[in-house]
Amino acid sequence: MDLELRQLRCLVAIVDTGTFTDAAIELGVSQAAVSRTLASLESALGVRLLRRTSREVVPTAAGTQVLARARRLLAEVDDLVREAASGHARLRIGHAWSAMGRHTVEFQRRWAQQCPDVELRLVRTNSATGGLAEGACDIAVVRTPPDERRFESVVVGLERRFCAMAADDPWARRRSIRLAEFSDRTLVIDRRTGTTTTDLWPPGSRPELEHTQDVEDWLSVIATGRCVGITTESTVTQYSRRGIVFRPLRDAARIPVRVIWWRDDRHPAATSAVALLSELYRERD
Repeated sequence: MDLELRQLRCLVAIVDTGTFTDAAIELGVSQAAVSRTLASLESALGVRLLRRTSREVVPTAAGTQVLARARRLLAEVDDLVREAASGHARLRIGHAWSAMGRHTVEFQRRWAQQCPDVELRLVRTNSATGGLAEGACDIAVVRTPPDERRFESVVVGLERRFCAMAADDPWARRRSIRLAEFSDRTLVIDRRTGTTTTDLWPPGSRPELEHTQDVEDWLSVIATGRCVGITTESTVTQYSRRGIVFRPLRDAARIPVRVIWWRDDRHPAATSAVALLSELYRERD
């Protein structure tokens, strides 16, 4: 069975206008073409869709059901066309946890000034690609290395690592923490999107691990005092929570912040986003 959009549009036009003549005017075709199109739709479906009287055209029982589905399908097609047509007029930037950290608000403000014709949207998706692989965004800000076979990337800045702990934890009285001190603690990590792995420690001195799936869950576990966490400074800015404090790690390497996009589908505004974000990291670091 091969259905065509023009057949569905024809059915909707006949019902909405009330006559084949008015449907033909709306569609810009002849009345004969409208009749043929409706007949081909009824033949394809194997049911009668409309009942014609001397005064009106009304849907049959089957026609009422088909009409409702046709309206939904046509609306989805129209949305798809609008979405595709406006793609270059909008930039969706994905992220897993904390967007651009302390630069997020300033990035949004400057973007509106520098690129007023491109609408900016920030989209949080808890995946390793910040929603890029899932189709939720056009480019993404990530803090873990991407799959270079699928994605291109540019490092726009570096962020320090911090330890997150409950406010009544003994470490909360400290100004900084060293990695070697974690061997006796339980560390909560997000294996899906987090930047912390046991590679930070040599074998034999690695902390016990607990796993979580999202930043909100990560914060909730830390607030109990049972675990501590390690994260980038962007989390410190974006997720200030009562009962949780952050202290810098003195001897941990900084985390590269990358902008990534599909190798075969670079958004025209990606270059502007990379340039602006790189500028903000240079200014503040």
